[in-house]
Amino acid sequence: MTSLDKPTDHRKPTPDGAGPTASDGAAGEDSRTVTEAALFEAFGGVRGMVETVVPGLLFVTIYTINKDLHLSAIAALVVSVLMVVVRLVRKDTVKHAFSGVFGVAFGVVFAMMTGNAKDFYLPGMLYTLGLGLAYVITTLAGVPLMGLVLGPVFKENLSWRTRNPGRKKAYAKASYAWGGILLAKSAILFPLYWWADTTQLGWVLVALKIPPFLLAVWLTWVFLAKAPAPIDVFAEMEEREAAEKAAKAEKAEAKAAGENTAG
Repeated sequence: MTSLDKPTDHRKPTPDGAGPTASDGAAGEDSRTVTEAALFEAFGGVRGMVETVVPGLLFVTIYTINKDLHLSAIAALVVSVLMVVVRLVRKDTVKHAFSGVFGVAFGVVFAMMTGNAKDFYLPGMLYTLGLGLAYVITTLAGVPLMGLVLGPVFKENLSWRTRNPGRKKAYAKASYAWGGILLAKSAILFPLYWWADTTQLGWVLVALKIPPFLLAVWLTWVFLAKAPAPIDVFAEMEEREAAEKAAKAEKAEAKAAGENTAG
C-alpha cells in the first residue's frame, strides 16, 4: 500500500482526543505529507483549479470585448467539454472537469433563457451560497461536511464520528472555515449581481475563484495536520478477514489432525 492508502503516522491522540502527541519529528512530517496528498486528491490540485477558472475567464473576456452573449457562452461550454475530453483521453480522473461542465452548462442555459449575460454566473453563485450553508448546518448538526468528503479519502469513512473525537473536532473547524469563506464570498457577489454590470461581476468572480479556495484548503490542512491520525477502517476490515481465515484454517487443520489420530 502507498502512504495515502495506509498512513504511517505513529502519533497518538491526547487523552481528551483534542490533538496529537508526536512520537518524533518524522511521524509529524508523515502526517502532514499524507494530509497534503489527500487534500490534493480531494480538491483536484492545480489542474482542478485551472479547469475551474478557465471557462469563466473565457466567458468574461469574450463578453468584455464584443458583448456577444451567445459567443461567450458557447466558447465557455466548448472549452469545458474539451477539458473533459482531454482527461478521458489521458485516462485521468474526470470528476472535477465534469463538475465544471455541468456548472457551465447550467450557466449557459440560464443566460440563454433570460437573455441576461449576468445569469451565466447565477447557478455558480447559488451553488456557492448553498454549499456554504451546508458546511455550517452539517457541522451544527454534528456531522461536519468536510468529514463526509474527506473520510473516504483518508480510508477512515465515518470512524471519526465516534472513535476519533480529536479528528471530528478538526473536521468541524475545517467545515466552519469553508462555510465562513463561501458565505463571505456570496456576500460580495450577490450585491454585485444586482448592482454591477456583467463585465464587472465577471472579473470579480474570476478574481475570487482561487484565493478563497486556497485559503480554505490551507486552513483545512492546518487543522487536519494537527489532528490525531485517521483510523484506517479498510485495513481493519482486511485484518479481521485475515484473522477469520486463519481461524478457519486452524480449525480445519485441527479437525483433520483429529480424524487422522482417530484413524
